[in-house]
Amino acid sequence: MTIMRDEILEQAGIVARLAGDPEPYRAAAAEARAAGARFVLYAARGTSDNAAVYGKYLATILAGLPAGLAVPSAATVYGAAIDFRDCLVVGISQSGETPDVAEYVAQARAAGAYTLAITNDAGSLLARAAHGTLATGAGRERAVAATKTYTSQLAALALFWAAWTGEDRLTASLAGDVPAAMEAALAVEDRVVDVAARLSHADRLLVTGRGYNYATALETALKVKETCYLAAMPFSAADLMHGPIAVVEPRYPVLLFAAPGKTLAGMLELEAELRRRDAETFVVAGAGTAVPAPATVIPLPLDLPEELTPLVTALPGQLLALHLSLARGLDPDTPRGLSKVTKTY
Repeated sequence: MTIMRDEILEQAGIVARLAGDPEPYRAAAAEARAAGARFVLYAARGTSDNAAVYGKYLATILAGLPAGLAVPSAATVYGAAIDFRDCLVVGISQSGETPDVAEYVAQARAAGAYTLAITNDAGSLLARAAHGTLATGAGRERAVAATKTYTSQLAALALFWAAWTGEDRLTASLAGDVPAAMEAALAVEDRVVDVAARLSHADRLLVTGRGYNYATALETALKVKETCYLAAMPFSAADLMHGPIAVVEPRYPVLLFAAPGKTLAGMLELEAELRRRDAETFVVAGAGTAVPAPATVIPLPLDLPEELTPLVTALPGQLLALHLSLARGLDPDTPRGLSKVTKTY
């Protein structure tokens, strides 16, 4: 149907291949530990920045390390002298050719950080700037909107932090259960097509998640903006309650990611509050999760460690962007005014 759809269908196989060889992640984690890293900064842009949000949760919750998102312009625009001692700086870029991300990593390395690149091109500018590189091996991505390079970044981050913490259960799940769940999740495509038809004339969409799946909300909203030119606003479910929920009025469309785990109860409470405000709710949830009518549920096979659910929940978000773009008479492969590699400084 489209290049974007073809690349969505490749993702389970890519994750299985990455997880089939955990040694590069063990080596990278050992080197970063030996360097004395005790806090983490992620430098990224666009889709890779959403992967970095996922990485921030992994580092903080799994490894107990303070983690945050870098400010590349602090180095590249403002020329700030930053003390990076004891810091692990991870640059994430699909192409590895984003100048400000690569320059931030290079400056961090010179100022005492241990640096790691996560990129689809092991010979890229970013890879050359870092101490070590984890290549995502997604193959050439031809559609402008990133799909397979996003989930391969998630997989690389999960494998790295599983290696750091010795969480062999996560590594094993990434090699088997996660790719199987990703394949099975593609069966929701018909349901997503129906949702896209209902949203085809919408001019706004609120997208929300919490915990590990806050990254899914961010990435889904970005994909919808890129391919559908729709004002999709992403929020953490907690942040949404601190004011932005005031925009919700009758028939306002809201997409919620309510994966099993510690955030599920709160997400279901939020969905109930949105229905009290007469919003039109669409809920991505684990198969068997009880979501009261009239919410539209997109059920997924999410019998997985909570930390790994974003690799599966990303798929209906990608499919929604694809089919909503088509329903609006657009070309999801070549969004207007966008190119595959964006260079910022």
